[in-house]
Amino acid sequence: MLTACAGGSTATGAAEIAEQPLPADVPAGTDLVVADQNEEVQTLMRASGEHDNLASTAEYTNFLGGPAILEAIRAGSVDVAAVGDTPPIQAHASGETVPIVAAKLQSKPDYRIAVRPGVTVETLEDLEGKKVAYGEGTGRQTFVLRALREAGLTTDDVELVPLRAADFPDSIRTEQVDVAVLNEPHFTRYLRDYGDQGATAVPDSELENVASGLQFLYARGDALTDPAKAAAIRDFVQRWITAAQWSQENEAEWIQAYYVDNAGLSEEDGQAVVDSQGEFTYPRLDGSLVEFHQDAIDLIHAAGDIPEELDAAEQFDSRFDEAIDDVVADIGATRGDGP
Repeated sequence: MLTACAGGSTATGAAEIAEQPLPADVPAGTDLVVADQNEEVQTLMRASGEHDNLASTAEYTNFLGGPAILEAIRAGSVDVAAVGDTPPIQAHASGETVPIVAAKLQSKPDYRIAVRPGVTVETLEDLEGKKVAYGEGTGRQTFVLRALREAGLTTDDVELVPLRAADFPDSIRTEQVDVAVLNEPHFTRYLRDYGDQGATAVPDSELENVASGLQFLYARGDALTDPAKAAAIRDFVQRWITAAQWSQENEAEWIQAYYVDNAGLSEEDGQAVVDSQGEFTYPRLDGSLVEFHQDAIDLIHAAGDIPEELDAAEQFDSRFDEAIDDVVADIGATRGDGP
């Protein structure tokens, strides 16, 4: 069940929000509702101890896919959410004000392409003529579009099968599609359960210019205009980054807490997942990150999936950069050079 928060997310535009000072003091009794996926954020926050350090009272609600989270934001039921690189674009295109307040970049692919038994896809060019799971409004959307562009193909060269993000794992397991873009732990689970039946994956070497490796935190616009919630979101951003860095420095504890105890993987599979992510950096909310995001917007627009061109710079709340600078320096992390 979702806990209702007052207001929607369209009352104040992103530019107006960015002109206001970002509060730092969180009043006692401030509540924050955090949209999670696969229970990853709440497990991370609790296992690292950062949940207990939050200045607000945080409640986590679990979703699978950006569209479901966006509906909750529209209903005023969520204040901040962990999403891939596409949901903020869909939110913006739909007229919602949901600025990006933090970014995490992993150095290795965030999604991978699972292939059903009996089908051979060893290169991206082999996608031609295949039935491809397609999830508008999710990170899987831009992943597929980049893969097709990299292969010199268009959406007309494949059969796109529109699906909700929640249906991707079942679609490949039941062979409704030939290929499906999966994130973890679903990708590792699929190969573990169906590898002996001939399930395969497109080699990671094919994904160099396809995967973004990005995870965003974005926030409901009206939450950012509420001084108490804005301060709580600022605090959450810092705690989330601290927790993410903890997971890199305490791999065994993180693998046990999330991949073994929560996701039901073996320690060996959990280690493989962590190894597949590489190192984390926390890019600035400007420069190359905005340029990369603009490319994703243009790609989706060219595919006809959003009706008009958008300005990526309007989707970032750079007021949070100072708070991110502070926490990154404190924990010995790095902001990196962006995508």
